[in-house]
Amino acid sequence: MDIATVIGVICGFGCVIASIIAGGGAGVFVNIPSMMITVGGMISATLIHFSLGQVLGIFSVIKKTLFYKLQTEQELIQKMVNYAAINRRDGALALEQQLASAKDAFLVKAMQMVIDGQEAETIEEQLSMEIEYLQERHANGKRILEFMGASAPAFGMIGTLIGLVQMLGNLKDPSGIGVGMATALITTFYGAILANLVFMPLGGKLGIRSKKEAILREMMVNGVLGIVRGESPTNVRERMQAFISDKHREELKPKI
Repeated sequence: MDIATVIGVICGFGCVIASIIAGGGAGVFVNIPSMMITVGGMISATLIHFSLGQVLGIFSVIKKTLFYKLQTEQELIQKMVNYAAINRRDGALALEQQLASAKDAFLVKAMQMVIDGQEAETIEEQLSMEIEYLQERHANGKRILEFMGASAPAFGMIGTLIGLVQMLGNLKDPSGIGVGMATALITTFYGAILANLVFMPLGGKLGIRSKKEAILREMMVNGVLGIVRGESPTNVRERMQAFISDKHREELKPKI
């Protein structure tokens, strides 16, 4: 689980709720019609803008973003160095025993192509295509989250306008103006909270994660190409370390 996201959400909502309770008026912030306008309008606009499949697919993308932990660059390099050593010592078929511990569908596919004896050009072309479509799927999820982040405040403002119209239509009772104004403004509050504490941060998190996952996969491709060409573990390590900064580079040796 991405602990930073969990901490951020808990702290964010915690600070807002604490400030509301400290102000002594928690009840006024609960308004069902305002929630219906903000949340219902946002969902409706999202369904109009995107297909149903795209909208439903965002849940799996968010789940993977929050709960699937990516391996570090150093862990991946160590794994590929080990594969290179096994390949040089025992041949490509010996790599089949390592697939069970790979724990990454993309890496398993790449190594299976090596075991099957496919050419380096074919492997590079197919794996590069997979990386491209991965980035497109993540970009689509990011677009949906950003659209929802933009729609929530907009429908919050629409709810505010509805509340103001209703309030102005009942000016015969001046004592109700304060309550009507509070009800009108609460929809803007809901929209701002959803946009700035949920959808926009999740969209940014997805974008950052997508870039990291793409880099890891490109590292895999480079490592696999080195293995296919029979390069030494040292060459494979140097090839993959080009993706990381100098301070994160360390002497990695085969552990087989």
